[in-house]
Amino acid sequence: MKRIPTGKGYITLPALLAIWSISLVVNLPGLAVSPMLGNLDRIFPKASDLEIQLLTVLPNLLIIPFVLFSGKLSESKDKVRIVVIGLAIYLAAGLLYFVADSLIALIAISCMLGCGCGLVIPLAAGLIADTFVGKYRMQQLGIKSGISNVALVLATFVVGWLNRGNWHTPFLVYLIPAIPLALMIFVRNKNPEASVKLNTPPPGAASTPATSVAQAPMPGEKIRGGFIVGRIAGLVGVYAFTTYAVTVISYYLPFLIQADNLSSDITGTVTALFYLAVFLPGFCLPYIIKLFKQRTSIAATISIAAGLLLMAIARQHGLLYLSALLMGFGYGVFQPIIYDKATYTVTDGHKSTLALAIVLSVNYIAITITPFIVDMFRQMFGTTSNHFPFILNFVFTIIFGIVVLVRRNSFAFRMSDEYV
Repeated sequence: MKRIPTGKGYITLPALLAIWSISLVVNLPGLAVSPMLGNLDRIFPKASDLEIQLLTVLPNLLIIPFVLFSGKLSESKDKVRIVVIGLAIYLAAGLLYFVADSLIALIAISCMLGCGCGLVIPLAAGLIADTFVGKYRMQQLGIKSGISNVALVLATFVVGWLNRGNWHTPFLVYLIPAIPLALMIFVRNKNPEASVKLNTPPPGAASTPATSVAQAPMPGEKIRGGFIVGRIAGLVGVYAFTTYAVTVISYYLPFLIQADNLSSDITGTVTALFYLAVFLPGFCLPYIIKLFKQRTSIAATISIAAGLLLMAIARQHGLLYLSALLMGFGYGVFQPIIYDKATYTVTDGHKSTLALAIVLSVNYIAITITPFIVDMFRQMFGTTSNHFPFILNFVFTIIFGIVVLVRRNSFAFRMSDEYV
């Protein structure tokens, strides 16, 4: 059977496929509900505004504490068991959607799905961090990011197609957890110190425990609770900002297209191109880093800024497509790099998944607060322009770019020598 090098040994191909398959489900919560939001008055004529808001907001909010809970559990519990439990809850929620006949039932089931997904999200990256080291880990985290984003793109098209029939049919996408759940039999603990079974390392290879992803702090770096404070704070800030910067495309693109009198049919295409551009760097990240070297972070920032500016001023379909690709590419470069760096923010390797959970939770927080930030600045400047969110974030991204230049040698922005 084919064996895959990890940097400290080998794992089997089925085990790798099982770990990859977890990433299929992490971006799907809320997806199947989205197409039906415009038809809720017809489906549930007695639905209140509060119930509609709870359906869209509450499940995503629940993901955040369960991501952190999963990270904390991973310090002392079998990570594979946590994944299995999370996937089982996720799949059970997917099945329950088909018997839901009220909006309250949909809200309750969506909350259940958010809890299950929250348990799984940090371990999709955590199992990779435990299994691979060095350039192998960077490559696999890039692939993980790519899989999760391409799954979202494909599922979006599938949900749109399924939405033409019975309103229950889009919930078929929530049966996807059955795939990683079935494959988990290939990822079982043989060694309590490892989350996957590793084959014997090649001669001369270091026999490093899978959980030893820690790195010694530099002189002057503060340590608290096993975390290198400056590093984790820096990554949280970078991920929060980059996610906020690009999330405006999800909230404000439809209004921008409407304001410019463009065809509303292109909204889905522009969004799909954005997610397509997010996932592509994941599969070729080592080559991107070798190309840009220590300029990788600034190149990604420039790409996001250019996309935001172009989207703010574009009046043609082609330019909107290009702007979505630029924004997606920049974010797609940052995402797996941040995941990899998160594993170097701890002095205790058992906390690596918790570090990933903290960083990943910021993604959902940033998505949740984006409209509130934009609306606050809209009121401050007294504008209702649908171009304003993109201009605002372009300005913020330019300021962020200056920070990247000034702090280019800091942990958050510097590329490790082994990748360049």
